[in-house]
Amino acid sequence: MEDRVVERVHGRGGELVLRVRDGVFEIIENGVFLMDTRDGRSERLLVGAAADVMPARGRIAIAGLGVGFSLSEALARPGVREVHVVEREEAVVRWNRGPLAAVNAAALDDERVRLRCTDVADWLDAAEPGAFDALCLDVDNGPDWTVTPSNDDLYRDAGLARAARVLSPGGVLTVWSAAPAPDLEARLGALFTTVHSLEVPVARGRPDAVVVACGPRRDG
Repeated sequence: MEDRVVERVHGRGGELVLRVRDGVFEIIENGVFLMDTRDGRSERLLVGAAADVMPARGRIAIAGLGVGFSLSEALARPGVREVHVVEREEAVVRWNRGPLAAVNAAALDDERVRLRCTDVADWLDAAEPGAFDALCLDVDNGPDWTVTPSNDDLYRDAGLARAARVLSPGGVLTVWSAAPAPDLEARLGALFTTVHSLEVPVARGRPDAVVVACGPRRDG
C-alpha cells in the first residue's frame, strides 16, 4: 500500500505534514498526530451534536478545518444555513481543496461556506456578540493536550467566556477532545445552562469525547 509524504511545510504553528499511509491521509503538526481520514465519527459528532439542538436555520462556526469531515457534516444538515470555517494554516486549506477534496466532497466549494484563515483566538476577539448559533471547537487534541501552547488560553475561564460571547441566546458550544474532559465540563457549567459529554469508543486507549454546552448564561 502507498506510504509517502504528500507535502511538508512550515506553518504558523510549526511543521505541518500531510502523509498517506495505507491509503489513509494523515495530518501531523510538529510530530504530533492530529487527524486522519480513516473514520471521522467523532468529528461528525462534534457538528451533529450542535446542529441537533441549535436554533433552526442557524449559523454555525467551525474552528479547525482538519480533513473536512466536520464541515461536510454541517453542510449535510438542513437546519444549517451558513457555515463559517476558521483555520489558521493555509496549507490545510489548500489540502482540503486538493487531495482531501475527494474525501470531504469538496466541502469548501459550497456557497454556504465562509472561510477565515486566521487564529481562532483572534477570530473570537473580532466576532460580534451573539453572531452564531453554534461554535464547534476542534483545534487541539483536547484541553489537556494542546498542539500549540498558546491554545491553553482557549480552555481557561476567560477563553471559554469569549466563546460563549459569540453565541446567540439558544446557542451551543461543542469541544472535541481525545479523552474525556471533566474539568472542562465543570468550567463550562459556570457559563452555560446545561453541559454534557458524548463519547466515541476507539480501537485503543480512552474514548474520544465531545463536550456539549447549551444556552450561554448572560449576566444580569
